[in-house]
Amino acid sequence: MLDLRLIREDPEAVARGLADRGGAELVKDVLARDAERRRLIHEAEELKASHNRASKELARKYPGGAIPADVRHDMRVRADRIKELDAAIGTIDAEIERLLLQLPNLPDPSVPAGTTEDQNVEVRRRGTPRAFGFTPKSHEELGEALGLLDFERAAKIAKSRFTILWGAAARLERALTQFMLDLHTREHGYTEVWVPHLVNAATMQNNGLLPKFEEQIFKTLEADEGRTLYMIPTAEVPVTALHTGEVLPEASLPRRYVSFTPCYRREAGTYGKDMKGMIRQHQFDKVELVKITTPAQSNDELESMVRNAEEVLQRLELPYRVVLHCAGDMGFQAAKSYDVEVWLAGQGKYREISSCSNCTAFQARRAEIRYRPAAGGRAEYCHTLNGSGLAVGRTLVAVLENYQEADGSVAIPHALRPYMDGLARLTPTT
Repeated sequence: MLDLRLIREDPEAVARGLADRGGAELVKDVLARDAERRRLIHEAEELKASHNRASKELARKYPGGAIPADVRHDMRVRADRIKELDAAIGTIDAEIERLLLQLPNLPDPSVPAGTTEDQNVEVRRRGTPRAFGFTPKSHEELGEALGLLDFERAAKIAKSRFTILWGAAARLERALTQFMLDLHTREHGYTEVWVPHLVNAATMQNNGLLPKFEEQIFKTLEADEGRTLYMIPTAEVPVTALHTGEVLPEASLPRRYVSFTPCYRREAGTYGKDMKGMIRQHQFDKVELVKITTPAQSNDELESMVRNAEEVLQRLELPYRVVLHCAGDMGFQAAKSYDVEVWLAGQGKYREISSCSNCTAFQARRAEIRYRPAAGGRAEYCHTLNGSGLAVGRTLVAVLENYQEADGSVAIPHALRPYMDGLARLTPTT
């Protein structure tokens, strides 16, 4: 959530910042309601002060309580007006919050202008896509031929955009997960956490997913309690919420967390896009990286988070590139975002496998996550960051497509073989 004071003090700058992101047209609405709110507060405070003074004067003047009827009437009228004003202020507070919840984060000054992914900027690439002596197959074709990926049975059990992993593919998914967790906890300094996969509406709203993205989220109604719980689209949601309402010591920051969870997404509005294979699923596994920092730390921590994600691909010897998002192509919560895109030989192009974002104080302001400066003074809002380290299913896809051989088998990257009991190759009999 944006700071209302910033909108009040420099609305033109806020509107310019939102020009490529959407929401600039709401700035005037916020200002108009804020002006009305301040007018009502001023009137209410003056009436309350007048009412209090009159009450004291009446108590002095009429110690026995024999206040004249006309005076009592005037006091009652004033009290009723105060109640009306308080109710109006409550209503307008809700209207302002509703508008603020619709405004995306402001882009960092280093973010390029633009509105589509075509205006994103490639920062670097590493590794050269392998030159095959044959036409490389897609992962779904490879996996079905090997008897390891089963889309038909998954659709029968649930619907399209689900996958069953058989045998060595299930083991490879587990190996990738453990490899990523080991790397991030043992070498990158993250603390592993295990979190709920269902969260309440307040947690979703604090993260920035509600109300804007409700149509993308699976949810369940608890009939006995009459409330809705939401299935997490990423572990970022519960992990970022770990310190909701807390004031953290500055010396304890940055905090770096890693969490493995399944992720659930409705993928509403994407019919016909990536319908085949495992690229766009309703359920997929992901190793998520989350950081809680001071404002001074967050930019450096974003860069190191991207490097942490990159190292997974480096250890797996998979070609990739890093792309800086333009303002209009960033996620709603983000002030600055990088995508790490892995090369998929079967598709002949780079595809996102990690998105790393600095959300500055946007989520922390919603969730009231603050820190106490070591030098003293009032508590300040933390910055929150998140990124995939990596999306496990897409990494499995990249391994299948980039390590395939002409006979339809797939080599196992050396970094994963210890997690596969030395298995070196996937074959139809694996």
